Amino acid sequence: MQNTFQNLKSVYFTSLGCSKNLVDGQVMLGYLGLDGFRATPRVEEAEVIVVNTCSFIEASKKESIDTILELADYKDPKHGKCQALVVAGCMAQRYSEALEKDLPEVDLIIGTGEYNKIAKLLRALEKGHLEGKSFVDIPKFIHTEFDPRINTSPKYMAWLKVSEGCNRNCTFCIIPTIRGRLRSRTVESLLAEARALAQAGVKELNLISQDLSSYEDLYQLLDGLEKVNGIEWVRLFYYYPDDLTDQVIKKMAASKKVCKYLDMPVQHFSDSVLKRMNRQITGEKIFERVEKLRALIPEIVIRTSIIVGFPGESEEDFEHLLAGVKKARFNHLGIFRYSDEEGTPAFKLGPKVSQEVIDQRFDRLFEVQKEIAREYNRQNLKKIIQVLVEGPHEETELLWQGRHTGQAPDIDGVVIINDLGTEGKPIHPGDLISVEITDVLDYDLVGQVV
Repeated sequence: MQNTFQNLKSVYFTSLGCSKNLVDGQVMLGYLGLDGFRATPRVEEAEVIVVNTCSFIEASKKESIDTILELADYKDPKHGKCQALVVAGCMAQRYSEALEKDLPEVDLIIGTGEYNKIAKLLRALEKGHLEGKSFVDIPKFIHTEFDPRINTSPKYMAWLKVSEGCNRNCTFCIIPTIRGRLRSRTVESLLAEARALAQAGVKELNLISQDLSSYEDLYQLLDGLEKVNGIEWVRLFYYYPDDLTDQVIKKMAASKKVCKYLDMPVQHFSDSVLKRMNRQITGEKIFERVEKLRALIPEIVIRTSIIVGFPGESEEDFEHLLAGVKKARFNHLGIFRYSDEEGTPAFKLGPKVSQEVIDQRFDRLFEVQKEIAREYNRQNLKKIIQVLVEGPHEETELLWQGRHTGQAPDIDGVVIINDLGTEGKPIHPGDLISVEITDVLDYDLVGQVV
């Protein structure tokens, strides 16, 4: 068979799903760059197209497939120059056989533990040396400071992946199957990467993993990050309430760099649902953690995630959940409709909750949280807060936007800056400025530079 892959140079890259997947994509771009590939934002010019996929829930699987099919059109010379279409990430890991069978347009399938080999695999493909399309194994790899990485986020912020995989085994979650068992990086490795990111202009570090609470050296890591010159904000994500320690709480309370912000997934408040989810905590214990956090850090901002419609969730269970959200008063809340995922223990659990009921419960919870969020925003009226400038507002260049320490990138609200102040000093993305809040919206704040 004649080899059709010749002189592969330019690559178009798109990464779907979570920030952990994004970091994997940035490492792939680093390896591609080392091998002479040139990244292009123009898909029609790319000789290689890489789709870094997500398959956490049904909606993300659909987005991944739609994106693959859309970008496959650029293999047609009428539309583009693509010679090699690569599918990587979670969908590649989970459905490699189905992808190979049903999507002949795909030339290379790379699992979540093999993404550091992308450049070598593409060169082997180019030379006709590959046997098969799929390169998927039990995930064991995790990148370190010695792996190349191109930070595609805005220059002033970065995601710092602390560990990979998960040992928690929640019954609704496919992640342990896709990402493997927990494996953590050393504090020294993370500090080395943080220093390199700071030298490149990063001011905000967001610590991520599948399960940050299982990282045993978190206190030592936070202690070290405080000493990295240039880093101003450090924010914690995916810290489960089961393992929240007094040591970490006190570090957050005392630190000038560790944000008074915690992403703490609770998923539910009904004990029976939590037990069926294999969560090792009760609703009452969750309240105790929230109360302790607020007692020791009164200004703390807590984000959580909730699942509605888990198999067997009764109306009484949902009322427990609703009451719990009203009592805990989380600052930010992500609501997920339960998605029945084959391969998870919950797939076999019953009775299933109808989609109509799931949607109704979602809407009720959404309205409750919307009012809580607005009340929190009202508390900021007339206050002067520190804001990290992101740039012109996405809807108009007449306004700018940024975030305060209680607003994480992409998932929380923003601060809309509608008056740059009387002195007219120019501001730039990445600047830390003082803003007086003059108005509030449901999720965003409005203010002017002091």
